[in-house]
Amino acid sequence: MTTKTIDDLNLRGKKVLVRVDFNVPMTSDLKVSDDKRIMESLPTIRKLLADGAAVILMSHLGRPKGKPTPEFSLKPVAAHLGKVLGREVKFADDCIGKPAHAAVDSLKPGDVLLLENLRFHGEEEKNDEGFARELASLGDVYVNDAFGTAHRAHASTEGVTRFLKPAVAGYLMKKEIDYLSKAVSNPERPYVAILGGAKISGKIDVIQNLLPKIDALIVGGGMAFTFFRAQEMEVGDSLVEQEKILLAKQILDEAKTKHMRLILPVDCVVADRFDNDAQRKVVSVNKIPPGWRGLDIGPETVKIINMELRRAKTIVWNGPMGVFEMPNFANGTTEVAKLLVDATRNGATTIVGGGDSAAAIAQAGYERAVSHVSTGGGASLEFLEGKMLPGLAALDTK
Repeated sequence: MTTKTIDDLNLRGKKVLVRVDFNVPMTSDLKVSDDKRIMESLPTIRKLLADGAAVILMSHLGRPKGKPTPEFSLKPVAAHLGKVLGREVKFADDCIGKPAHAAVDSLKPGDVLLLENLRFHGEEEKNDEGFARELASLGDVYVNDAFGTAHRAHASTEGVTRFLKPAVAGYLMKKEIDYLSKAVSNPERPYVAILGGAKISGKIDVIQNLLPKIDALIVGGGMAFTFFRAQEMEVGDSLVEQEKILLAKQILDEAKTKHMRLILPVDCVVADRFDNDAQRKVVSVNKIPPGWRGLDIGPETVKIINMELRRAKTIVWNGPMGVFEMPNFANGTTEVAKLLVDATRNGATTIVGGGDSAAAIAQAGYERAVSHVSTGGGASLEFLEGKMLPGLAALDTK
C-alpha cells in the first residue's frame, strides 16, 4: 500500500480530524445494537491518543436527508464509544460552525470529541467546497479510517483533503486495502471467488474484473438462475434477469475459453412460494417444477464447493447463496461460511466482501474465524471491480 498512514506522521500535540464509519444500527430507544464498526475504529483512535493527539471524530448515521433529525443524532454513539474506550468522549451539537469550533478549541492532547451527524447538512453528500473547507478548519491533520464510505466522493471523504494536509489512512483503511489489494493483484493460488446474491447485474463488473485473475468462480444465489436460462434450462418461477441472459452466456463462453472452472449449483432448495413457511424440497437444478422457485443451494452443491475450497489458497466471497434472511433457506449460506472457516484453519486467506455476506457470516457466528470481513459492502465491491475509491485516491502517497 503506497498510501501514507498514521504511522508516517508525528502527531504529538496535533488536533487530528478523523473520518470514521459510525453508521451503526440503533434500537428503538436509541441505543447501539451492533458496535462492530465502532470496535474496528478503536486501534486508530488508541494509536492517536498514545501519540499525544487530540482526536476529533466525524461520521454520518442513517439517511436524515440533509436536516437535523433526533433519531439520527450521534450523541448515543458518543456515549457508547466512551464505554468501550474507557474514557470520556465529548460531543459537539453540530459538525461545523460555533458548536464545533467551541468544542474543538477546548480540546487538550488525549481528549476525544465526536461531532454531530455530517448528513444533517445536505452539503456533505454534494461534496460542497465551502462545507469541506469548514470541516478542514477543525484539524491540523486529516485521517480517513472509514473504508465503508471510501467509494463516495463526499465533503468529509474527498473534499476535505483539498484544504487539510497531511491527509492519511487510519489502521482500518490500511487493513481493508491490504487484504483486498492482495486478492485483486497478488493472490496466492489457487484463487477462488464465490459470488452470490439475487442479481447478476450487481456483480457484472466484479465478474469481468476477476475472470482473468481467478482459477475458479463459484456462482450461487438468485443470480445462478440467469446462467441456467443462458443454457436454455427451465427454472420454474426462479428469479431470472431476462435482459442479462446474453451476458451470462458470454461469461460462460469466456470461462470456457480461459479454461477457468465456473461452478454452478447442481441442486437447489425450491419452494412453492416466496415465504419462509412455504412447502420446500431439494431437487436437481434441471428438475425445478413449474410454479416453484429456487431459494437456496442444495447439499450436493455444498459438497462440490467444499472440494474446490479445500485446495484454495485465496478465497473471496461476496453475496449469499440463498435467501439467508429466511431461516429455512439459510443453510447453503451457513455451510459456505463453515467451509471458509475450515479453509482459514488450513492456511488459506479468506476475505468476506461486506454487505450481505458480512451479515450472513455474522449471523452464523463465524466473523472472527476468517481472515478478514470487510466493513464496507459497496466499497469492497467497487474495489473488487477494479475501480479507484475517491476517499482513498484523495489521500497522500509515500
